[in-house]
This record gives sequence, structure tokens and C-alpha cells, in this order.
Amino acid sequence: MFPVLLALALLFDFLNGIHDSSNIVATVISSHALRPRVALFLAAIATFAGPFLFGVAVATTIGKGLLDQNALQANVIIAALISAILWNLITWYLGIPSSSSHALIGGLLGASVLSSGLLVLQLDGLIKILVALFISPILGFVVGFFVIRLTFWVVRDASPRISHFFRRIQILTLIGLGLSHGTNDAQKTMGVITLGLVLVGDMQDFHVPLWVIAASAAAIALGTSLGGWQLIRTLGGKMFRIRPIHGFTSHIAGASVILVAALLGGPVSTTQVMSSAIIG
Repeated sequence: MFPVLLALALLFDFLNGIHDSSNIVATVISSHALRPRVALFLAAIATFAGPFLFGVAVATTIGKGLLDQNALQANVIIAALISAILWNLITWYLGIPSSSSHALIGGLLGASVLSSGLLVLQLDGLIKILVALFISPILGFVVGFFVIRLTFWVVRDASPRISHFFRRIQILTLIGLGLSHGTNDAQKTMGVITLGLVLVGDMQDFHVPLWVIAASAAAIALGTSLGGWQLIRTLGGKMFRIRPIHGFTSHIAGASVILVAALLGGPVSTTQVMSSAIIG
């Protein structure tokens, strides 16, 4: 049972990387700061490194804080992963920017409640997750708005050549966003895999093993390196014309919100945070 759960969790993680690569590199590509393949490569490296640097608070929230482990079976987690994978595949095919986080958490909640009833839910963890998912896009918009206002004020007397500066510095902000993305999103898969280890009896207490961190980081980084080209076009060009300053400020805003949420153990949607940061 666990090998199936592990394979599905890593497949979900891989698809999550494909989905979210658009959020990381779209503005860099649209503003011509980097070529697509170079941008995806840097994003993948940063995404791989992120899970090793900032703890496992999100994994603990997903794997230990959301559901009562004593009322669960591994097949419930498998059902949740299948539903999330199918949703990711459909939205990827259609080129729709969709939240893998919402799909996974919704799948976990639906399958668990159907199997064991409402008592399987742990209210504190559920509230924490719902608050993080609801507030993070708003924060992305607000932070994005204020960052770009501040940036415009700082460079108000600069020559048009300042665009070259923002085009270059986006390389650093791309790496920062990749680190925060890997930190938050890979941990969701870590939490699911570790929960599976507990449910099948291979682990008595919830703690994330190093091999789970490495496997989750590798899967999401591989997906990120391949890129979701339809989603990149949607986020990078169809919302509005992206200039280097927009790419810089949206990266700063998105990375800040996602990283702070990860440190606090709040799973958030990279798609929603970055979309709202770009709009802000």
C-alpha cells in the first residue's frame, strides 16, 4: 500500500512543479530578463534547495495537524492524491492557472470526511490552513501594490536605463521565489508521505525523514524544470504587458508572502499568491 501512496505523492509533487513553474518564471520571460530554458533551470535549482533550508512546519501542519491519524487509513490518502492529480492534469492540459494546494487539501478533506466522518478533522489545523489559503492572495496583492509604489518612488528620477537594472536583478528575485516555492510546496508532499509512513506502521511518531525531504524536493524541482508553457503564456502575457519592474516587484511580494507562510506552517497557493502579486 505504501509504495502506491509514495508513487502517487511524488507524481503529484512533479505535476505541482510543472504547474507552479509558470508562477516563478512567467514575468522573467515576459520581460526578457532571461531565456525560458535558463529561467526554468535556475527556478528548478532554487526549488530543489528550498526544502532543505527552512524547516518542515508546513509538512507538520498537513501531515499531523489537519486529520486525526487514529481515524485514517492509507487508502484514504491514496484517494485524495488521485483526485488532486486528476485535477492538476486537467488544468495543465487546458492551460488554466489552478492551485495544486487547494486540490490536495480539498482531496484530503473530502476523502477523509467521507471515510471517517467530520470527527476526523482537527479544528485547529483546519482553521490554520483555511486562514492561510484565504489571506495569502490578499497579502500578495497588498504587498505587491505597496512594493511597486515604493519602487516607483525610489526610481522616480531615474533614466529609462533603470529597466536594464530591474531586468538583471530579476535573476536574484527569481532565485528567491524559487526557494520560497520549494519550501512551501514540497512540504505538502512531505507531509502526505510522512503521514502515510505513520498510517502503515513504519513510523510511530510524526517526523519528516531526510529521504522524504530529498525525494519531495527532487520531484517538484524536476517538474519545475520542464515548465508548463501554456500556463507561462497565461500568467506572463495575457494578464497585461509585463515590464521588468513588474517582474521584480511581483517576485519580491510573492516570495515574501510564501516564505513567511512556510515558516509559520501555513500552506499557501503559489499560483494565487503570484497572480495576485502581479495584479497588485
